Amino acid sequence: MGAEDRENKRILAAEDNPAILTGLADLLRLEGYDVVEASDGRKALELFKSSRPDLVILDVMMPFVSGYDVCREIRRYDRSTPILMLTAKTAEVDRVVGLELGADDYIVKPFGMAELMARVRAALRRAALSAPPGLPEPARLEAGDLKVDFDSMTGVRGGEPFSLTPRENALLRHFAANDGRVLSRDALLEAVWEIDTGCDITTRSVDQHVARLRQKIEADPSSPRLIVTVHGAGYRFEGRRAS
Repeated sequence: MGAEDRENKRILAAEDNPAILTGLADLLRLEGYDVVEASDGRKALELFKSSRPDLVILDVMMPFVSGYDVCREIRRYDRSTPILMLTAKTAEVDRVVGLELGADDYIVKPFGMAELMARVRAALRRAALSAPPGLPEPARLEAGDLKVDFDSMTGVRGGEPFSLTPRENALLRHFAANDGRVLSRDALLEAVWEIDTGCDITTRSVDQHVARLRQKIEADPSSPRLIVTVHGAGYRFEGRRAS
């Protein structure tokens, strides 16, 4: 995995020891990863849902919610994001518990940083190899009082029917296939408009189509809850939260 690939990967590091957490986060950032930090299990779950990391490093013994319970909760609705467990426990039964809950690897403290980074890279490689070649395109979308049929390019929100243009339909379908992920305007241009970002069509086209979509699918377009603007990054679709 090259430096460019690492810069595109986000890692959630959860550890209740401040010194270990700081050292771990600094090392990961030095290696080119984007890092979000949590000092307890409750915050780890919040950050997992909001930041959508590519890999999770979990300490087992954390306040409020243990690493085991965080792992169990993540695996209730996410089967693919790699999870590495950190623990000072050395008994085999403790390692087995984490693996049976869905962890991908288990690292016993104290550990060497070279070993940790090797395991991080290996877990990310395995995840990339096991990922499907393309995102499935949903046939329908249901989020709260919103229902959309992508094949007919029609929908209903709050009992009021509406229709979608082909571009609006493709854009909303792409958002639904990437529910919870931040999508940049350039990425949307390439995926939905199927053009390079260097052509004459600008990212302003994305903003205009998002604005029109919001008029159709949002209960309050001035305060959107489905297509959320992530300042400086792009947009994130929040269909699961409305379901």
